[in-house]
Amino acid sequence: MGLTGASFPANFPVLDDKNWNRWSVQMKAIMGFQELSEIVENGLPELAVSATEAEKTLYKEHKKNDCKAMFLIHQCLDEAHFEKISEAKSAKEAWGILEKCNEGVEKLKKVRLLTMRRQFKLMQMESGERIAQFFNRIISHTNAMKACGEKISDQTMVEKILRTLTPKFDHIVVAIEESKNIEELKVVDLQGSLEAHEQRLIERSIEKPVDQALQAQTSRKGG
Repeated sequence: MGLTGASFPANFPVLDDKNWNRWSVQMKAIMGFQELSEIVENGLPELAVSATEAEKTLYKEHKKNDCKAMFLIHQCLDEAHFEKISEAKSAKEAWGILEKCNEGVEKLKKVRLLTMRRQFKLMQMESGERIAQFFNRIISHTNAMKACGEKISDQTMVEKILRTLTPKFDHIVVAIEESKNIEELKVVDLQGSLEAHEQRLIERSIEKPVDQALQAQTSRKGG
């Protein structure tokens, strides 16, 4: 689709009831690319009754840009949002309606995010929980936080995980902190290291009863 003569992708972002922040950032970039930002922000200038031919020509250009901006907005809405702006007379009016109707959604996201931050702070590995299960809980929770606009780095997640593992992982945590640059350690790499250590612990716990049984048999034979 070439609205300005330049090639432009046809897979536009679509606004739904969950993605206003991301959608508005993407749309502002698209409007900027199409040189339509000013018309969306400021609206159509008024045309005076005594306008000159040059002013009328300029107004027609502004009107054309407003139509292009409206067309883009229409292409990027789900059905529910389209109904809300279907009677808007300008791109500025349409954008204002969208901003207003999504304010409540954003406020709700902020409330949810505060709750999830508290929950994240209290999360820790449970006794008997496997590394994979704990990582799944952490990643699922942080993904939900990110969906509400939170920015969480791998470093934050790594530090959180290392602080909240069960005591049986204490010595491997110390080894990781001493041997690796925590600021550069990826969550997936940390999970791999901890799962390998967990597997060794499991194998040792299996071997120990077998060794004890063999020792008991030897002792009985010797007696």
